[in-house]
Amino acid sequence: MASGHTATREKHGRELRVWDLPTRLFHWALVAAVAVAILSAELGVLAVHMLAGETVLILVLFRLVWGVVGSQTARFTEFVKGPGAIHDYLKRSRAGGEAAFTLGHNPLGALMVVALLLVLLVQAGSGLFTSDDILVDGPLVPLASGATVSLLGSLHRLLANGIFVLIGLHVAAVFFYLLVRKDNLIRPMLTGRKTLPARLAATEPRRAPAALALAILATSAGLVFLVLRAAG
Repeated sequence: MASGHTATREKHGRELRVWDLPTRLFHWALVAAVAVAILSAELGVLAVHMLAGETVLILVLFRLVWGVVGSQTARFTEFVKGPGAIHDYLKRSRAGGEAAFTLGHNPLGALMVVALLLVLLVQAGSGLFTSDDILVDGPLVPLASGATVSLLGSLHRLLANGIFVLIGLHVAAVFFYLLVRKDNLIRPMLTGRKTLPARLAATEPRRAPAALALAILATSAGLVFLVLRAAG
């Protein structure tokens, strides 16, 4: 019986814990916060929209710090690469199979991660200075000139369309990998585990303490709260 299990593992590979809990919770919390922000804007529920935007800002600040001091696969140095690495990944992708395997984000996925984080950071930040000139002002509007509020308001509305484009590209890429490459990117972000091809060797990525993640999240939330309170 034991030899049978060994043979199965050798054929199908083994599972490694690739994504830590803080990274996975961040991912799905950000999905929820962005969805609420979009829906509340469409429905004109601006109080909820503001709260969702502030939540997005807190989450993005957390991820930026976690990308520096967090677990191995969450660190930007682990997956953000230059043009050479992207070209090499594309070449390996054409070969297919195990050649293109990556533990965490692949170099193309890294571009999407960075783009989304930067756009959401600017979007959430500019939202704090946005006014509808009728009923609702962002919490930092009193600190800025009318020209600045107008500029940031225009940027906020413009980036909303860009976020739709990025989300569409992200979802399309996930389904492309699922249906064409037979690489399920959703399951690892739910379970944290990814199946390693049988003939590839890899060690489990280093994980940072969950307590560190909580401290970073609390600091990010505290910073946003202090800025908003100072403005009020």
